Order: sequence, then C-alpha cells, then structure tokens
Amino acid sequence: MSTVIDAMRERRSIRAYTGEVPPRELIDQVIDAGLWAASGMNRQGPIVVAVTNRALRDRLSAMNAAVMGRPGTDPFYGAPVVLVVLAPRDEPNRVYDGSLVMGNLMLAAHALGLGSCWIHRAREEFDTPEGKEILAELGVEGDYEGIGHCILGYAAEAPEPKPRREGRVFRAE
Repeated sequence: MSTVIDAMRERRSIRAYTGEVPPRELIDQVIDAGLWAASGMNRQGPIVVAVTNRALRDRLSAMNAAVMGRPGTDPFYGAPVVLVVLAPRDEPNRVYDGSLVMGNLMLAAHALGLGSCWIHRAREEFDTPEGKEILAELGVEGDYEGIGHCILGYAAEAPEPKPRREGRVFRAE
C-alpha cells in the first residue's frame, strides 16, 4: 500500500500532548502541506494562522471553551501549537476548501511524527468582536470565517484504531 494511504489509516486524533513545542521547521512543513490542499477552481482561499505564542494560544483556548459552555477547560488538550484555518466568507466553497486544508494538516503532522486533532468552534470564535480583533492585530485583512483549529504537538498517548462501520458504501455498477 502507498505511504499516503498508510498515513490515512494510521493517523489518530490525539487528545493528550507532552509540553514539548515542535521545532519551527516541522510546523512549517505541516503548514506547507495544508496549503497544497485542493480548492474549488484553484482559488486557494483558505489561510492558516500559526499560533505558537502561549498567551494567544491560551486566549483562543479560553474563547473556545466559552463557546462550548465549559469555561476553565482546555479544549486544545494541552497541545502547544494551534493552526487556525480560515476561509474567505464570500467563497461558496469555503467550508469544503478549508476542510481539505485541515485534512492535509493532520496527515502531514502524522507523517512528521506529530500528533494532531481537529477542534471545532473556530467559526464561533472568529465571528466575535474579540476574534476579529485578534485577526486585525495579526494583520489579517478581509472577512474570514473560521473553519477549524488543527492542534499540534508531540503525542502523550497512542490511541488504538476504532473499527470502521459497515454499510457505508453503495455501488451503481
């Protein structure tokens, strides 16, 4: 089997991380893989905000926890890096294109020995005045919708694969 298909089968969502921050070179390789995702009409609309600053990471975590209705928790499971994927709000394919970026990020992380997990609620976070303020402070111009957070770090767990559900393929031959 190809290494890409192996990675698809072996990758797991990681929900426990060591405190070690991956080197910038690995983070950049993950981001680069995300930017190579397919996009509708090759518009390449999604952007990635790479958060390694601990204060901003913790601020985003608190915002996410508030949206979830669980203040005081860490929805990022202790991961030291958060890659926020956003897409132009006026793009009809924004959710699909951003989702492909997220998939590439997670597969690349796995291939490079990093753990990752897709954390939702980015749309709700970045639709707030605080979220828009954060983007403006980072120099992001335009109207973007949050698609997801790809948390990254070194895994402190090794989850076993769950069996695949049957009856999910229908054929017209």
